[in-house]
Amino acid sequence: MRLGATSLRVPLCPPWLRFSLALLVLSTPACTKPNPAPTPSTAATAAIAKSEAAAAPAPDSAPLPHIDAKRAFEYTREVAAFGPRYMGNEAHKKLERYILDHLKGDQIEHDDFTADTVEGKFPVHNIIAKFPGKNDGIIAILGHYDTNYPLRNIGYVGANDGGSSTAILLEFANQLRAKSRDGYSVWLVWTDGEEAVKSWSDSDSLYGTRHLAEKWEKDGTLKKIKALMVMDMIGDADLNIDRDTNSTPWLLDLIYAAAQKEGNQSHFYARQGPIEDDHIPFVKRGVPVADVIDLDYGYNNVFHHTAQDTMDKLSPRSLEIVGNTILETIHLLDQR
Repeated sequence: MRLGATSLRVPLCPPWLRFSLALLVLSTPACTKPNPAPTPSTAATAAIAKSEAAAAPAPDSAPLPHIDAKRAFEYTREVAAFGPRYMGNEAHKKLERYILDHLKGDQIEHDDFTADTVEGKFPVHNIIAKFPGKNDGIIAILGHYDTNYPLRNIGYVGANDGGSSTAILLEFANQLRAKSRDGYSVWLVWTDGEEAVKSWSDSDSLYGTRHLAEKWEKDGTLKKIKALMVMDMIGDADLNIDRDTNSTPWLLDLIYAAAQKEGNQSHFYARQGPIEDDHIPFVKRGVPVADVIDLDYGYNNVFHHTAQDTMDKLSPRSLEIVGNTILETIHLLDQR
């Protein structure tokens, strides 16, 4: 992934907060004394109360979701232990088998192709696990599992960048498996070829999702997607998820509302700015998207794309915050 042309910045007052403050001002009564309203009859009062009760939405009594953060953290450790996992190398193939072993019995689809890159041809394998729901529509959650080809000789293991996203999707699969969903179908996608093989550009990056977005556009899948969320670099012990301005505002707000229900809103949106990540091919096609990413990894992002991206920089608590928030976001999307 890459930071956009504009640096991330702390908003003085984000739009959704300004909107809330505006509503508060409009609802504040004026200082002048209003004329008294006519007193309705007892029967009319009862009818109004009955009508209001019928119109009011039922309270959301669903329990808040909780992932197994220790298990997700152990998945991350096991993924990082494979070492560099760039497209086509043996560790990449082993990780593929590792993911598929954890998805045995699930409905799996493969999106395999050969990417023609500036460094030659590479095999690319997107892995899709489908968990059907009763409602017509799809919630897609993506996370890449490859590491950087240019960093292949420095011992780069990508614990956070590639490891945490692989792991959280495996834990989501545990939470969705063998459960009847009353809401939308959920598709988990382990994307390949997210990283550049030489230098990030529109043509040298996002190989897996560029191919998948085109495929889903042709077969009609994109029209069924209600929301698409990308998980990336979500294990940082000092977690602060960015508000990506390339993402869809209402979906970002829904994720924030989910974080509030969990009491974790302080870990979201202190910074904002445009980010290029696996969601961009879907942004270009009009799909509602959200990039869930903490792109400030260490002081001044010092650990990003370095051999210092190791397990000691991560925390199971961060995986828990993101995991619980996204599962609650799925619940809120089902209610829309």
